[in-house]
Amino acid sequence: MRPDAWSRFLVKQLTEENKHQWYKFNIFTRWIASSQQTIVLVFDALAPIRDRFPSPLLDNPDKDRLNDPFWIHARLLDDVVRLQDIAVWTIRTHIRTAEKGRKSSGKPSPDYGLLHDLARHAIHVSETLAVSLKTAASITHHHSTFIAEAADAAKPDRYAYLHVHERLLWYEHMMDSLRLRASSNKERLINEIQLAFNTVAQYDSGVSVQIGRATQSDSAAMKTIAFVTMAFLPATFISAVFSTSFFDFDADADRWSVSGKFWLYWAFAIPVTFATSGLWYIWQKVFPPQLMGDEEPAAKEIVKLLQETKSDRNV
Repeated sequence: MRPDAWSRFLVKQLTEENKHQWYKFNIFTRWIASSQQTIVLVFDALAPIRDRFPSPLLDNPDKDRLNDPFWIHARLLDDVVRLQDIAVWTIRTHIRTAEKGRKSSGKPSPDYGLLHDLARHAIHVSETLAVSLKTAASITHHHSTFIAEAADAAKPDRYAYLHVHERLLWYEHMMDSLRLRASSNKERLINEIQLAFNTVAQYDSGVSVQIGRATQSDSAAMKTIAFVTMAFLPATFISAVFSTSFFDFDADADRWSVSGKFWLYWAFAIPVTFATSGLWYIWQKVFPPQLMGDEEPAAKEIVKLLQETKSDRNV
C-alpha cells in the first residue's frame, strides 16, 4: 500500500501595521507501508512555514502512529489551525481598535478606506477558512474510508487509526469554530461600517436642522428690513436727490430751477453702483462664507498653528 496525497492550504494574516501576508501550504505526501516511512515535499513555502520543516513540525513522532498514512496530516492541520487562529484574532483586534476609535462627540470623521480594507481582509480570511475546512473534511473522510478498509487490522493498529482520526476530527472542529469567529468578525465590521455611515448622516441631519432654523430666523429679519426699506427708502431717496445743489427753489419768485450739470449726478452714481456690486461679487468668490459644521476643523487648524508657533519660540 502506498497512498499519495496532495494538500493545499492558504492563510492570510494581517499585521499590526495593517499590512498583510499570504502563507501557502502546498504539500505532497507519500507513505511507504513496508518501512512505515513518510515522504513530505513542500513547494513554494515562505520562511515562517519553511522553517518548521522538518523541525519542529515533524519532531518526536509517535512510533505507534507511523503505521497510519494520515498521521502526517494531523501535524499539518495543527500548523494550519495555528496560523488561521492568528489570522482570525488579528482581524478581531483591528476591528476592536476601530470600534474603540469612535468619537463620542463632535463631528464624526470615520476612516472609510481603513474600514473597507478591513472588510476585504476579513472576507479573504473567511474564504480561506472555508476552503481549509473543506480540505480538512475531505482528509477526514478519506481517513474514515481507510479505517473501514483496515477493519481486519490488529487491535494496536486500529487503536492508532482511531487516535489519528480523533485528531483529524479535532482540527476540523477547530477550523469550524474559527470559521464562526471569522463570520462574527465580518458581521461586526459590517455593523461598524453601517454605524459610521449612520453617525455621519445623523450629524449632517443635525447641521441641516441648524441651517433651517438659522434660515428661518434670517428670513424673519430680512422681511422686517425689507418692509422698513420699502416704507422709507423711496421718500429718503427723493429727499436726498432734491436736497442736492443741482436743485434750487426761489421762494421770492416761487420758482423751482434745475442745474444744467445734473447729469454729473448720474455720471458718478451709476458707475459707483456697478463698482460696488462687482466688489461684493468678487469678495464672495475670494472669501466664501464658512459652512456650518466645518468650524471644528478650522478651529483645530488655528490651534495647531498657534501651538507650532509657540513651540518654535521656545526653541
